[in-house]
Amino acid sequence: MPTTETAPTGHDWAPLLRAHGLRVTKQRLAVLGALDGTPHASAEAVHAAAQSAGLAGLTLQAVYLILADLTRAGLARRVDAPRQSARYETRVGDNHHHIVCEVCGRIEDVDCVVGEAPCLEPADARGFVVHRAEITFSGVCAECLARPEPEPPTPPAA
Repeated sequence: MPTTETAPTGHDWAPLLRAHGLRVTKQRLAVLGALDGTPHASAEAVHAAAQSAGLAGLTLQAVYLILADLTRAGLARRVDAPRQSARYETRVGDNHHHIVCEVCGRIEDVDCVVGEAPCLEPADARGFVVHRAEITFSGVCAECLARPEPEPPTPPAA
């Protein structure tokens, strides 16, 4: 079950790792630091950031395993956006959603107008007790809208 506490930003993750039953390792700290600095990062981006931070021996497979552990423990959240690899963030414990640009793939947080979870209730919960609803809005960001359309190719002369 995800945690209801807000993850720290820019400081010591060790107490939260311990509180969630996870050993404190330099690899986990590097992954959390990378996520903290780059919300909505792919595993590949987290891997590159952790390697840049001095963990050259950290494998991509290890990053995937660490992200899975952190997600299960409620210290990270997996964001699944259409036509993209999974993204991860450390913003957990609140009721927020995401908006995804269909052109460039940028993901931004969108606060829920209702506040508490779940913000939506299904018409028929089929016997489930609903804890949360995750909403992904899709559209085109302002930067992509501002880009000029590419010129269509000129047909070859006959």
